[in-house]
Amino acid sequence: MDSVFKIRKTQCNSCTNLVLKSLSTLRGVYGGDVDTINGVITVSHTDEVSREEIAHELLRLGFVEINTAPVSDEPSIWGCAL
Repeated sequence: MDSVFKIRKTQCNSCTNLVLKSLSTLRGVYGGDVDTINGVITVSHTDEVSREEIAHELLRLGFVEINTAPVSDEPSIWGCAL
């Protein structure tokens, strides 16, 4: 399975190498890719490691995942429940 993480863009190749090397030490991770242009890290892994564990490792390395989910589920100011 693949887990995708949206992060702030990085242009540093040594940072990219550090991320991939560190993630490869997690049990169950067998591949990964860092898209420096779009700020996306894709990690290929088995169910031996959870997405949360991978996110925690990325955070430990200083890569904060950008939350792309809506901030609130409150209804719109128009009261429409579309």
